[in-house]
Amino acid sequence: MDFIWANWQVLDVLLVMVGLTIYASVSRTLNQRRHPSAAIAWVLGILLVPYLALPLYLAFGSRKVAALRKPPKAHAISIPAATGHPTMLRSLQLGAAMGLPDPASYDSLNIHADGSSALNGLRRLISGATSSLDISTFLIGRDVLGGEILRLLERRARAGVRVRLLIDGIGIYLGGYPNLRKLSKAGIEVVRFVPPFSSSKRGRTNLRNHRKMVIADGKYLWCGGRNLAAEYFEGDPRPIFRRTPWIDLSFDLSGELVAQVYGQFERDWAFANEREETPASVDAAVRGAAGATPALAQLIDSGPDRADDTIFTLLVSACFTSRQRILAVTPYFVPDSSLLMALTLAARRGIEVDLVMPERSNHKLADFARHRALRDMILAGARVWLHPRMVHAKAILIDDELALVGSANLDGRSLFLNYEMMIAFYDQSAVMDFARWVESLRGGCKPYSCRWPGRAWALAEGLLLWVAFQL
Repeated sequence: MDFIWANWQVLDVLLVMVGLTIYASVSRTLNQRRHPSAAIAWVLGILLVPYLALPLYLAFGSRKVAALRKPPKAHAISIPAATGHPTMLRSLQLGAAMGLPDPASYDSLNIHADGSSALNGLRRLISGATSSLDISTFLIGRDVLGGEILRLLERRARAGVRVRLLIDGIGIYLGGYPNLRKLSKAGIEVVRFVPPFSSSKRGRTNLRNHRKMVIADGKYLWCGGRNLAAEYFEGDPRPIFRRTPWIDLSFDLSGELVAQVYGQFERDWAFANEREETPASVDAAVRGAAGATPALAQLIDSGPDRADDTIFTLLVSACFTSRQRILAVTPYFVPDSSLLMALTLAARRGIEVDLVMPERSNHKLADFARHRALRDMILAGARVWLHPRMVHAKAILIDDELALVGSANLDGRSLFLNYEMMIAFYDQSAVMDFARWVESLRGGCKPYSCRWPGRAWALAEGLLLWVAFQL
């Protein structure tokens, strides 16, 4: 018996050594820069429960599929300095250093006031497509909204429009798994983005595509934070399937900016089909998309396919250089220490910092984990507003000069793990329009009330924040 126990102890020590070696080697070789809490959690897990932690690390531990082999090629910003304000020029300079595309012009920006407006815009875009429809979404609901959108897509496919649907490999299960065979019979090309049980991609179980876009004819874009399910639009009134509509933010536009987003879709489509090359024609279209008109915006893509954490980096930089106000809306607020410091220091130096959130979101763990950061925000002089309905909108506005709107939440999963997409608007009228949308939402909120936790509660918060990187 003692011999068997001794052998188990030796095996346990060997497994711990192997696990730590794998962790250190992969982190170093693949440049897997991690939040300190995530690094500590993985190391402690491998030390204490190696039989469980090592398989979990091999399945979930990868954070980047693009390594930083050399700095991105520097290029001059393609707009004259006289046409840009300081926030814009700083953002563009930082974006250029990270390899982001130049700003491009856009037309006919339509910010959707509510779910009905968003749905009408989506219907118009799909019905008006004559040659192609390209859709990327995290999930499609098996409900009244998902059914209607799929029927519209089937109709366009039968009319000769090329329809491509890219849906996340995990999200497809969360929405109720649409009938893919029926879609294929209608002529729709459907690809699951890195399905967890069949893809050979590294990190396939953890790195999810959270980008949302609908592109018609390569010229018209519908975009924002909405998934294609009933709760993101008007809800589902049927008694059995009843779903209350959430508050979300989306928009549609046309113009040269759409070429940047179309190029992103093509890259995601190629990656999901396990093709490494992007068609040269798409790259050429994106290179030729930059414009110098007063209304400029820029695609900000972030995720494992970029060596830098682009959205996070731009957010932290903008917080430190803001001069008047920071206005943000997000469903989940579990920031890392750097972003939290940037926000609280902005508040301490007199910047008006306002954060709008739902009183209760659809993720209870995220709601529990947010309180420590919210208390720090209040102590620094920021204002936090809670809305009685579920708010799924994602936007950050800096002064009256920059609006970042799209799919990214202010939490570790969005900023460090997911494939995300934001649009940076630099036109002051657009920034003010988005600000008015958020401010109207804030009008229905109540201020967050700080409650100081006891020791047991504070300990539970700290333990949960160790894994908050994965929320």
